[in-house]
Amino acid sequence: MSRDSFRFPAEWEPQSAVLIAWPHAGTDWADRLDEVETTYVALAAAVTRHQRLRICVPDATVETRARSLLDAANVARSQVEFLRVDYDDTWLRDSGPITLRAADGRLCLLDFRFTAWGGKFQASRDDRLVEVLHAQGAFGNAERRRIDFALEGGAIETDGAGTLLTTWQCLHERHPDASRQALTEALCTWLHQDRVLWLEHGALEGDDTDAHIDTLARFAPDDAIVYQACDDPADSHHAPLQAMAAELAALRTRDGRPYRLFPLPWPRPILDAGRRLAASYANYLIINGAVLMPAYGDPADTQAAAVLAAAYPGRDIIPVPCRPLIWQNGSLHCITMQLPQGAV
Repeated sequence: MSRDSFRFPAEWEPQSAVLIAWPHAGTDWADRLDEVETTYVALAAAVTRHQRLRICVPDATVETRARSLLDAANVARSQVEFLRVDYDDTWLRDSGPITLRAADGRLCLLDFRFTAWGGKFQASRDDRLVEVLHAQGAFGNAERRRIDFALEGGAIETDGAGTLLTTWQCLHERHPDASRQALTEALCTWLHQDRVLWLEHGALEGDDTDAHIDTLARFAPDDAIVYQACDDPADSHHAPLQAMAAELAALRTRDGRPYRLFPLPWPRPILDAGRRLAASYANYLIINGAVLMPAYGDPADTQAAAVLAAAYPGRDIIPVPCRPLIWQNGSLHCITMQLPQGAV
């Protein structure tokens, strides 16, 4: 694979589909399955108004249940495709393929090792998900490249032009013996990037990913960064997120200019049996013509939608109810993986 022939596209570039895995009784969602399925149905309805949705299911029973729920919500069947594959859980941002695209339309699926965020959970089936789907022909003629290096899609952000954004906390936790220079070189080589911007601060309580960047800060078009802010001095997140905001303000574009910054509002604390849940507006999903925004039933939802509308002009901003998702420590972006144009 020639390093010069492929590129890591930004999320706002044209897509073929979004890939998800349906929750079922054999996943960690079992105790609140009905509740979380409402989020998946809302997600499916939003995606299929703009592009195709590919849904992983382990068996016919789960597929039948998913179909019935989608039909009841009038989700267009023509926009939905089911893929049969076993999986441990549904966080496809981290177990799904990271796709590179060449100018001639060729695709390369990077299949990094998935360790369930440093061995926190069982992940043997999730680690084989890309391999199994590729063997089934789910990605057409796309090349698959297995990389024996632990990396999750939620840990990295690209602007599509050779700049990667990530957090030191996450990558250092996965690879404690690797130097920053070694990690930078590895990421640049595999992901075809020219430079890596590292954030030292920022993490959310209730997040077991060790500070994935997609809960904190996201690239937007025209040298912009959207990030999760915290304006409540009494909140435990205030100091680290203020420090992260200062880091973002100090970053420079390739031509030496500061990035245009879009701070997202801070939702009120959401607790579950006394446990703080990681509610972040930064965990949004970009699709063709729209941005799907995690909504938490908070007054800040409206302000967050306005910020995203300013950062992504010309796109519909569609709220998706995500309180059920954060019970399992992730949100909207975490359960999805976009597939670039030509992948379906």
